[in-house]
Amino acid sequence: MAEPLLAIEGLTKRFGGVTASDDVSLAVPQGELHAIIGPNGAGKTTLIGQITGELTPQAGHIRFAGEDITPLPVYRRSLLGLARSFQITSLFLDFTALDNVALAVQAHAGHSFHFWRDARTEAALREPARAALERVALGGRADAIVANMSHGEHRQLEIAMALAAGPRMLLLDEPMAGMGAEESAQMVTLLRQLKQEVTILLIEHDMDAVFALADRISVLVYGRVIASGEPAAIRAHPDVRRAYLGEQQAVTLDG
Repeated sequence: MAEPLLAIEGLTKRFGGVTASDDVSLAVPQGELHAIIGPNGAGKTTLIGQITGELTPQAGHIRFAGEDITPLPVYRRSLLGLARSFQITSLFLDFTALDNVALAVQAHAGHSFHFWRDARTEAALREPARAALERVALGGRADAIVANMSHGEHRQLEIAMALAAGPRMLLLDEPMAGMGAEESAQMVTLLRQLKQEVTILLIEHDMDAVFALADRISVLVYGRVIASGEPAAIRAHPDVRRAYLGEQQAVTLDG
């Protein structure tokens, strides 16, 4: 059996007396969309932060593409092919969509944002930026000022910026946060297309989206993985119903 693209073993992270990651282990094969769900405070974003290198675990190991990346800084992990989007967008609102993605291309190449004027003119930055915008259905909005774009377009743009680095894996933290039904449906369509091209680790509260997209789902509660498997198994798992959704919300899992 091929080695998974991402393999986490015994990951533990504490903040004072709070254990945010409690001996977490999971594996994500190449080509899979793996969703991580759990109630607020379950440790989902902390887990992503450790995978990207923004947080250092007290114990455990992370392997990516066959390499132990546990001691590596954020930029080294990015160069290996890990790219993250955040719960809260971080965009240059006065720039165009194309400018933002060109800056992401430039940053991945190791250059400073201080040279943003080059990002507005250099074909070597603009061409991959346009390609990334096309991949998220924003090709026609390349010249739009970001401040004038919708919330849903901001989330699409942030994914385009992550894609501009040419990642092997996308780490998406609540990409549908704050969206209405129509924007969420558009994001599901986008992610369904992207999962054919790139491995995705998805944190998301929208259960309809999770069960529509995920190949496998892991459930975190109080920093521990209480269940991991295909969506049908997670729907039926009694511990998931009790500890995560609760019996009064079981209909959400039943679709």
